[in-house]
Amino acid sequence: MRNDFFFTSESVSEGHPDKICDRISDAVVDLMLSKYPEARVACETLVSTNRTILAGEYRLPEGINIANDEIEQLVRKTVRDIGYEQEGYHWENMHFECHLHSQSSNIAIGVDKSGNKDEGAGDQGLMFGYASNETEVLMPAPIYYAHEILKELATIRHENKNSILLPDSKSQITLEYKDGKPVKTSSVVVSTQHKKNCSQDDIREIVRDVVIKTLPDDWMCSEEEFYVNPTGIFEIGGPDGDAGLTGRKIIVDTYGGASPHGGGAFSGKDPTKVDRSAAYLTRYLAKNVVAAGLASRCTIQIAYAIGISKPLSLYVNTEGTGKIDDSKIEKVLLNLVDMSPRGIREHLNLNKPIYVPTAAYGHFGRVPNEKIEGSFSWEKTDLVESILKEI
Repeated sequence: MRNDFFFTSESVSEGHPDKICDRISDAVVDLMLSKYPEARVACETLVSTNRTILAGEYRLPEGINIANDEIEQLVRKTVRDIGYEQEGYHWENMHFECHLHSQSSNIAIGVDKSGNKDEGAGDQGLMFGYASNETEVLMPAPIYYAHEILKELATIRHENKNSILLPDSKSQITLEYKDGKPVKTSSVVVSTQHKKNCSQDDIREIVRDVVIKTLPDDWMCSEEEFYVNPTGIFEIGGPDGDAGLTGRKIIVDTYGGASPHGGGAFSGKDPTKVDRSAAYLTRYLAKNVVAAGLASRCTIQIAYAIGISKPLSLYVNTEGTGKIDDSKIEKVLLNLVDMSPRGIREHLNLNKPIYVPTAAYGHFGRVPNEKIEGSFSWEKTDLVESILKEI
């Protein structure tokens, strides 16, 4: 590992075209899970200028039906809640299409529990989880602060309807590391959509205040490395400026590039899909390893085959920071947690309508809502005592 280096991560707001799609897809997942906790859903969304299109498949028991009108009302409410009432994309005026259909029976046969066969994985694939002690929530610092800046800008916009800020925005932070720890910000880039005829100086001041408030004391970069709307004007944004699709921001959703990624997106998928649930599990395991003081950093990989319940492999890498052998950590984790798709869902309580909040500002490093069962359950550190006892 290099000890002295610069590292960059980016985030995008809830109003970014791809994130609109993630939120709509997760709203559909939550709707179906609220009707039936074992619902199967794979919902993809496309947005463009005043147009929103849904496609994918789902499965509900006979007698539980969801009308297209109910889905359309949900989608329009989701877009309105984000804040889109623009000429080029408006929750009320946009054209809507829904092409969701029944799940393939071939997939159902391979995945469903039957006889002595446990529920299998919904697809083959590999998933990664990561944790680092760089921040209190055990996330890499660059992606953590990139998210926090945009969350604060969104709060300003939602609390003040007269704000010059509009929903679409992006952030990018470069941090300088010394002896493997982040020590200051080298550069900050923020692009935010705004109302017409606004002063760029006013926008810059709003963003500067947010960045200074968000970063640790004395971490602010120099004025020369502070870039706000570098192109000069950002009036046309959202789906009117760029088409969006579900699942195109997987690095924003995870660790900002600080960890490997298996390639699968999360949003729009029910928790039987290991792309989602196993990625949550590996984050949960990695976070508990670091929280237990066994390592400063931890990367965990897990792999599955379609229709097979047991994982094909589990790999732990503490990147030279571990207090004990990584192979011993692997054995401990396998003893403590049932890593079958069913076991993951039951351990983390994932069969709940809890996914809309995950669709923006990252799936990891978030605080569980104790009033909502299953909310960000993969962020809990309730496995620490068991890990230490097992060791």
